[in-house]
Amino acid sequence: MTSPDEGLLLVDKPSGWTSHDVVAALRRRLPKGVKVGHSGTLDPMATGLLILLIGPATKRASELQGLPKVYSGTIRLGVETDTADITGKVLREAAVPSLSAEALAALFTRLVGKRILPVPRYAAVKLGGKPLYKYARAGQETPEVKREMEVTSWELTSWEAPEAGFRLACASGVYVRSLAELVGRELGCGATLSSLRRESIAGFRVPETGPFDPKSYTHALPA
Repeated sequence: MTSPDEGLLLVDKPSGWTSHDVVAALRRRLPKGVKVGHSGTLDPMATGLLILLIGPATKRASELQGLPKVYSGTIRLGVETDTADITGKVLREAAVPSLSAEALAALFTRLVGKRILPVPRYAAVKLGGKPLYKYARAGQETPEVKREMEVTSWELTSWEAPEAGFRLACASGVYVRSLAELVGRELGCGATLSSLRRESIAGFRVPETGPFDPKSYTHALPA
């Protein structure tokens, strides 16, 4: 990249930041009028790879959003929340059944493939021209929105009740929170996503220089 105002910037989004927060922080460091976008939203709780698009590279948004992704994280069994992650209001708690690591690993393997799943109520998917999360925050009931989600691999990385660690690869459009809830339904005890990290988007990986710093442009790649 020949200048910081056009290209791709790979950043490690910190927990607690929205994707929009990261875009806004970088925009403030660039000359007025330079466009900045990103290649796909990460929830505020999540960390990991966010591809920022600068200048002419913003035209690549659709292309990059459609690429496959790899995530790692943890699922907490025995609890359901309104956001489908640990930051939400607890709706139900249940006893976690006695499970072996082998049984959980087998369940993850069985859930690999394509299936139609509900989108979390707190999501940016639009219904009637308005994001679902705006209806949810206003306490408004909405029809359940479903979409096809494809998991291409799903591995158990750790198990210490009630937390199951995982690593999965998936196609674009997958909500990992929806997958966590699916695990809870399969086990009958409910579940919610307790941590999430996006490791890669196709050939793009999390930079090794630490969490996002809007003052640094060292992760830039040619557009």
